[in-house]
Amino acid sequence: MLQLLRWALLHQWANFFSGGGGGGGFTIVQTFTGNSIWTCPAGVTSVEYLVVAGGGGGGGVPNAYSGGTGGGAGGFRTGTGMTVSAGTDYAITVGGGGTAGASSSSSTSQGGDGQDSIFNTVTSKGGGGGGSYFVPPYNGRDGGSGGGGTFGGSGGSRLAITPVPGETTTVQGFNGGAGTTTANYGTGGGGGASAVGSNGTGSAGGNGGAGSLGPSFANGYGKSGNASSGSGNYFAGGGGGTLFNVPSGTQGTGGIGGGGNGNIAPTSGVAGATNVGGGGGGGTGTTPLGNTGGAGGSGIVILKYTVPSQTVFVFKGTTTWKCPTGVTSVDYLVVAGGGGGGYNSGGGGGAGGFRTGTGLSVTAGTDYTVTVGAGGVGGSNGSSGGNSTFSTITSAGGGGGARDGTGIVTGK
Repeated sequence: MLQLLRWALLHQWANFFSGGGGGGGFTIVQTFTGNSIWTCPAGVTSVEYLVVAGGGGGGGVPNAYSGGTGGGAGGFRTGTGMTVSAGTDYAITVGGGGTAGASSSSSTSQGGDGQDSIFNTVTSKGGGGGGSYFVPPYNGRDGGSGGGGTFGGSGGSRLAITPVPGETTTVQGFNGGAGTTTANYGTGGGGGASAVGSNGTGSAGGNGGAGSLGPSFANGYGKSGNASSGSGNYFAGGGGGTLFNVPSGTQGTGGIGGGGNGNIAPTSGVAGATNVGGGGGGGTGTTPLGNTGGAGGSGIVILKYTVPSQTVFVFKGTTTWKCPTGVTSVDYLVVAGGGGGGYNSGGGGGAGGFRTGTGLSVTAGTDYTVTVGAGGVGGSNGSSGGNSTFSTITSAGGGGGARDGTGIVTGK
């Protein structure tokens, strides 16, 4: 049986300064925007964390006789002093955003739920999808924060959590807003991490609930307002609701922390902000056309911890590493994924590229994306391994082996 391995990327401080890390160590902030693995470095016994799930999608509409609803924000959980063990691999799961509600007179017009984000013992639940006029009783879906309701339907409920030791959040989100049966039928906004979504009225869609201010180490990774704003430190805002097709009404705005606006143009709802956990906004239709809701924004996991000087780091999955104060260069080893073998007496896959060196210049405060290449897949013709990258160094994935169809095997 062919076993394909994902190789590690390691790097070690080459230079450090007294006082640069405080008490002979360095403070590390590591960001995960996709599923990965974090290997706890030597000397690390606890971490601070922020875990935000994917936001729910906004509801879609098939025509002018219905209005889309706001998606609920992804669950928001943060804390300090979480116990970890050096040398242990911790799986990181970053939840994707919920799908946008379709322009359809069926259940697919309901926004999809966001996906959970997980680190160690902390799970933040995905935001609830926005409700649909075609899924009685028109309620928003439950989630980390609840999705908005439509046409008299209630907002979805937040899901309860049991805080772990050191956690500073007691709830991960809030309920979505309700829809109204008063013409022109405003729909509810999705709940946010720190506030409920607003109810729809006869003249306006409900606003998305406000998100929460993240811990100081997460500053710059969140949003300063809704999904259309610049970077800041707010996460998990709810998506805005809409009205049935009434261009003179007021759309619901997305909550601070990356919530997507609802639209009454008629156009599709605005998507929640990526890697912030914002809920998607609702869309509004017109006869005979409809529009989709906005997709929910994906989540994020951020860790902060202190390491001794000259610590060796091992990266077994893709992540972002912030260069600490006082560090000017690193030693590195970058190994790419190996290629998959070919089928039917085929050729073996090539090894991943191998590059190592010392004194690579880095800049304190800069985020460096670390990409760890996966192994290629064996098959009729084996696929190439993925590239591994750190800063200016890229190791190419190994070539896949070809199958033996004619007695001649050639690699690629």
